[in-house]
Amino acid sequence: MYKLFCDSNSEIWYTEAEALGLNVISMPYVLDGEEYYYDLGKKTDFAHFYQRMREGAVPKTSAINEQNYIDYFEPVLKEGQDIFYVTFSHKLSATFESMDRAIASLKEKYPDRVIRTFDTKSISLGAGFQVRLAAEKYNAGATMDELEAYLTEVRAHTVVYFVVDDLIYLKRGGRISALTAAFGKLLGIKPLITVKEDGSLESVGKIKGSKKVVSEFISLMHKHEADVKGHRIEILQADCPEAGDSLVAALKGEFGDDIAIDYQIVGPVIASHCGPGTLGIIFYGNK
Repeated sequence: MYKLFCDSNSEIWYTEAEALGLNVISMPYVLDGEEYYYDLGKKTDFAHFYQRMREGAVPKTSAINEQNYIDYFEPVLKEGQDIFYVTFSHKLSATFESMDRAIASLKEKYPDRVIRTFDTKSISLGAGFQVRLAAEKYNAGATMDELEAYLTEVRAHTVVYFVVDDLIYLKRGGRISALTAAFGKLLGIKPLITVKEDGSLESVGKIKGSKKVVSEFISLMHKHEADVKGHRIEILQADCPEAGDSLVAALKGEFGDDIAIDYQIVGPVIASHCGPGTLGIIFYGNK
């Protein structure tokens, strides 16, 4: 027997995480000097968080430590059960160095137990998209080997695109220069960003004007032969519900009212790096 873990950077909504029986590792952020752990929206004050960001507050995120991972994992191992942890991209955080140390320590203490991790090579609902499917497979009785093989295939088809409203947040993260950030803001340019096969982020285009974002997303879905009938589409908005609503309406107009769409707000940990006004889409497409 084994238990299925994910982390809150998958951003799967708390009600669904509970319904699927997921064990969730909460990731931290600091706002105005106070540390929080993201609870997948259960008690999160999104309005306050985004208001403070728009007022100039600079939230920060950090890796959890080795002991945090041990505290999550050891009770399961003590019960005589194994662990399968579906993670967000290892390329995007140093937290997995702590995780590796914790697992090495626990394996010494519990040599008969198995701790397996799977890197979704994605973030936010790009990871959550895979976590949900993993949970469904797990609840249907999949073995660890079957689950890993299934997720490897799903990962190859998980397509992620997003645009940010203000390049300053990417600049703070060192992904673009100060000059590029200022230039983009002046011209109203929105960088189009995707998640590469290795789990890192890449800018793949520039969109001028908010109205063109929706048409670009739809064009990308056709380009990637999105399976809109067999899989859900994930839509994320960072305190820009009007843009999100417009995208949802356009998708239904393009692909039909019967398509399944998950639509939610970006959590504080991810928003600390992308900023308010970010709009994203995740879908199952070609490789």
